[in-house]
Amino acid sequence: MSWRDWDRATLDRAYSARDTVADIAPFLQRYAALSAEARRMPGVREAVPYGDHPTELLDIFPAGPTGKPGAPVFIYIHGGYWRMLGRQDSAFMASALRQAGIATVAVDYELAPTASMDRMVDQVRRAVAWVYRHGEAFGLDPSRIHLGGSSAGAHLAAMSLADGWHAAAGVPSGLVRGALAASGLYELEPLRHGAANEWLRLDEAMALRNSPRHMIPRHGCPLIVVYAGSDTAEFKRQSREYAARWVAAGHPSQFREMPQHNHFDNILELADPSSRLFRELLAQVEHAR
Repeated sequence: MSWRDWDRATLDRAYSARDTVADIAPFLQRYAALSAEARRMPGVREAVPYGDHPTELLDIFPAGPTGKPGAPVFIYIHGGYWRMLGRQDSAFMASALRQAGIATVAVDYELAPTASMDRMVDQVRRAVAWVYRHGEAFGLDPSRIHLGGSSAGAHLAAMSLADGWHAAAGVPSGLVRGALAASGLYELEPLRHGAANEWLRLDEAMALRNSPRHMIPRHGCPLIVVYAGSDTAEFKRQSREYAARWVAAGHPSQFREMPQHNHFDNILELADPSSRLFRELLAQVEHAR
């Protein structure tokens, strides 16, 4: 049965990530603790502005023991259902990536309900463009940008893979060389009818223009799409359909379920160099040389 036939309570359960775990606090604490450890590495640059608004900041974690210059970079967009978390919680993979010779950039954006979906998408795109234009001064290779996110961050990353914004930002359309999307949402219309719209405030047009399911680019990069075993059926469906559309457009993609993980800990595999997800990201980066 389509979500269009569900009552409000059923729809809200289908789109509640929080209800898939007993308590989200341990996972949020893990994000913060690992990110705090990463900030103790030498050479970290915190709160670098990518725009004029107070929330338009990013943290840069260089690659290698001494900040290897010209390094590939993984830009991470945090989740939090577009209304919580920030860059301070979003560097948990930086230590592991550093040892693999990959720099990390953790991005802040203004949160709902203060910010509209249009604004959040625009901010993340401008952050990616900033890394392309200015990253070299921080030891980053602008020709080797990889992008990733979890949950709402996966949606925002996918919106940055879409066509139509690069010319206005003064960057080439193919600046992202690879991407990773974990437990994301790629069609926003269902959210317009549920509890999430209390803070997202979507209308039909805004939901459509910010749904990457309908915005597969003409020239797509390699894309890893994963979801957790305990994700709701709707999170899984949206991931499957987005990955299928990516492949149907002729773009390379890896797609799989992470059966032993939940919505909040699957992305933590990026902090573990022995994990499958870390190895998949590393292979994507190395293949893009």
